[in-house]
Amino acid sequence: MNVALFSHSLLSDWNHGNAHFLRGVVTELVARGCSVRCFEPRDAWSITNLVRDHGEAPLEEVRRAYPALDIRRYGPEALDLDEALAGVDLVLVHEWNEPALVAAIGERRKRGGTFRALFHDTHHRSVSAPDELTRYDLSGYDGVLVFGRAVARVYEARGWGRRAFVWHEAADVRVFRPLPEIAAEGDLVWIGNWGDGERSAELAEMLIEPCRALGLKARVHGVRYPDEAKRALANAGIEHAGWLPNYAVPDAFARHRVTVHVPRRFYRERLPGIPTIRPFEALACGIPLVSAPWLDEEGLFRPSDYLVAHTGAEMTESLRKLLHDPALRRELARRGRETILARHTCAHRVDELLSIASSIGVDTSTRAPFAHA
Repeated sequence: MNVALFSHSLLSDWNHGNAHFLRGVVTELVARGCSVRCFEPRDAWSITNLVRDHGEAPLEEVRRAYPALDIRRYGPEALDLDEALAGVDLVLVHEWNEPALVAAIGERRKRGGTFRALFHDTHHRSVSAPDELTRYDLSGYDGVLVFGRAVARVYEARGWGRRAFVWHEAADVRVFRPLPEIAAEGDLVWIGNWGDGERSAELAEMLIEPCRALGLKARVHGVRYPDEAKRALANAGIEHAGWLPNYAVPDAFARHRVTVHVPRRFYRERLPGIPTIRPFEALACGIPLVSAPWLDEEGLFRPSDYLVAHTGAEMTESLRKLLHDPALRRELARRGRETILARHTCAHRVDELLSIASSIGVDTSTRAPFAHA
């Protein structure tokens, strides 16, 4: 099967978590004999910010970390869409693309394109900024892939797309795995961006204050932290270590004993059932996890896969208990990883994708690859 993926970026994960899952999906598709071309704009804001802060080297490093990715960057108005779609069986178009590109691909499908096209939504904009999604013309698409039933309900209620398929994110277990050869040197690590005010109070209650109260040796990785957030971290004795390439996250987890998950407010209050990518990756790495509340309405996890803290006091006590009980840490880590391997890997999601593709008329059997171009 020949696949074309259009995304904001796979090269850069600077403030761009969607790259995590897509890298793993493409790697798995290629491992199964599919040919996949990945198209992204040369001036994507994620790449622009990454290069501004760290230079060009990370772009080459990610190519080495993910050798199966065939990434093709295009400049403004320089994408030959007919050439990009030639010989394609399935087109995946992520929702951070420009509306004009989304519409152009759909128009080619309507004009008799033999490929099938799926729009992929992995964000909360369907409820937080619905007007932005109305800019996308999905009339030519065969369906939409959404990362939770709650988002599917929004699409169905608004008549966006022909059909919404639930396709959760998952862990790329080729990358996200335990590294027992690395000794833990710190207590807690949290990996995530500040969140544009979507969880500032929650981070103060569920991350910063418990670390301060327990005197933990803690580290935070992420970008877009305002000065007041950096001061709050410093005052709590938490190191802010900035951007970390996502493929280096397993090493960071291995160097710490526990981690936490603090959902953004939209996922907690308006999109139940969507944990986002971080818990999948943490549990895949075998690090014990304590999560602030979110409603697992789709039963993605077992209650014993991680601990839940409803208040800052509960978070403090859960972290205290975990850090003083190595046996509990081992058991929690074991059970969390067990669930990921059984249900939530990129291999599972590719199985689901192939089933969805077959249902909309794609011949998913192995075919001759694209001609080299």
